[in-house]
Amino acid sequence: MTDLKETLTGIAKAIVDSPDEVSVKETVNGSKVDLVLSVAEDDMGMVIGKHGKIAKAIRTVMRAAASTDGKDVTVEIR
Repeated sequence: MTDLKETLTGIAKAIVDSPDEVSVKETVNGSKVDLVLSVAEDDMGMVIGKHGKIAKAIRTVMRAAASTDGKDVTVEIR
């Protein structure tokens, strides 16, 4: 079973300059998982990327990780 919160935390910490300020809030409702990623304000651009490409890639990886357990995941970046 994949720990989606840990997976997202690890991905975000690898990207940002301030890994200590990365936090993920997880809400589970049946097979639906909502993740809210919070990073330092200075790191927001790194997580979103040009034209949102990094954010889209993060969401794609998280959907793939969730599908192995038959779950549906949404990732919100704040």
